[in-house]
Amino acid sequence: MRLILILFLMVGYVDVRVEAGEKVLPNIVFIMADDMGVGDLGCYNGKSKIPTPHMDRLAKEGMRFTDAHSPSAVCTPTRYGVLTGRYCWRSKLKRGVLWGYSAALIEDRRLTVSSMLKGKGYVTGVVGKWHLGFGTAKKTDYSKPLRPGPTTQGFDYFYGIPASLDMQPYVYVENDRPVEQPTETVKGSRHRRQKGGGFWRGGPVAPSFKHIDVMPVITEKAVSFIERRAKDKGKPFFLYFPLSAPHTPWLPTKAFRGKTKVGYYGDFTAQVDWTIGEVLKALDRTGLAGNTMVIVTSDNGSHWPVGDVKKYGHAANLHYRGQKADIWEGGHRVPFIVRWPGKVKAGSISEETICLTDLTATAAAMAGYALKKGEAEDSFNILPAMLGEKLSKPIRDATVHHSLTGMFAIRMGDWKLIEGRGSGGFTRPQRIPKNKLKKGEPVGQLYNLKDDPSEKKNLYGERKDVVKKLTDALKAIRESGSSRY
Repeated sequence: MRLILILFLMVGYVDVRVEAGEKVLPNIVFIMADDMGVGDLGCYNGKSKIPTPHMDRLAKEGMRFTDAHSPSAVCTPTRYGVLTGRYCWRSKLKRGVLWGYSAALIEDRRLTVSSMLKGKGYVTGVVGKWHLGFGTAKKTDYSKPLRPGPTTQGFDYFYGIPASLDMQPYVYVENDRPVEQPTETVKGSRHRRQKGGGFWRGGPVAPSFKHIDVMPVITEKAVSFIERRAKDKGKPFFLYFPLSAPHTPWLPTKAFRGKTKVGYYGDFTAQVDWTIGEVLKALDRTGLAGNTMVIVTSDNGSHWPVGDVKKYGHAANLHYRGQKADIWEGGHRVPFIVRWPGKVKAGSISEETICLTDLTATAAAMAGYALKKGEAEDSFNILPAMLGEKLSKPIRDATVHHSLTGMFAIRMGDWKLIEGRGSGGFTRPQRIPKNKLKKGEPVGQLYNLKDDPSEKKNLYGERKDVVKKLTDALKAIRESGSSRY
């Protein structure tokens, strides 16, 4: 027994609560890349031209979901859904995204996964891209405390950037204050593919802010958060780590330039994998890995049009139709890998349909919190799927998808119904008005994803029974205010 204790001390992890018979709550690290496609990862795509050894390692040590979806095909709505367990189209944001000067989107007193876990004794932190607004003013004043914001919505600590890395103002915010005021101005760059990595909007910038430094800086801050938590073994922690990459501007540091054959995008994605590796190393080094659930995913599909697929020979969104912002699968089907040593079977695969809104209900089940009516309305506990339990029926009866412009789709079983024609996003045609359709041409889209995962054959006009069933289900979910109860 003495030898076993010595071995535990050598690896840096011993939890006296186990000896006392107390339930030990697991740490949770949720890493969400920005615009990374499911086809970028080697564990999903054997033909990927981007090396992703750390994400591949996670898949070998945990479970890979093959039917995971973001609640929206763009940034802000997905972040809202992840933290609240609620579809963002139920909020005041019905389409599009927030900007760097936008007011806080999450409603006052709304339960978040962070506030829920904090109430159960977790130390909570968020590092990276926030993109959910600050304050209540029409235009955020960065000279005043940025409240409401992360520190009023359940997080003990925040360090990161206000919005996407191509959106002004360009500043770091720590807790509720900018580290430096944006007193200078940076010129915009016009195209995401130009020399140097590409597009960002011109505007206010803090004197020491450099776009290329953001990924290294937030990586260091996330690792530091874990190391601080390792010194306080009395409390579990939740780290929400929304990355700023590989969203534009594509700015891989020197160590990653030329590491892939997919241009700056591929190199930047390789740097994302390195960041994930640094987090895994920190967990190993501090002895926290054994009691930590790590999840890696993306906020939506890759911004990777057909022209890029042909140019580089790399299918960032695999064989799925469309790209970021689109209502098609390429817009919202995402990688989702979970590792939880001793709980989630290593090297396992789940075909269960899940959504990123499910984080709240799953974390609640882990922490022993009973969700109430009006909380996490569109979140389902996917822990049974993670643990490999035999399920008598799907966890989710239906999953609602949403595009950049507000186009809806609903998924039930193998069937997917899209309200309207076109992509609803970046891919042309974005929308085809009903008055532009030829006589007898279907006004919507219906696909059987089991037979047609690339959404090539529209069955809307052939299966009116399925169209009615899914149309009615979508209407009920929208009007009821919840899909969970």
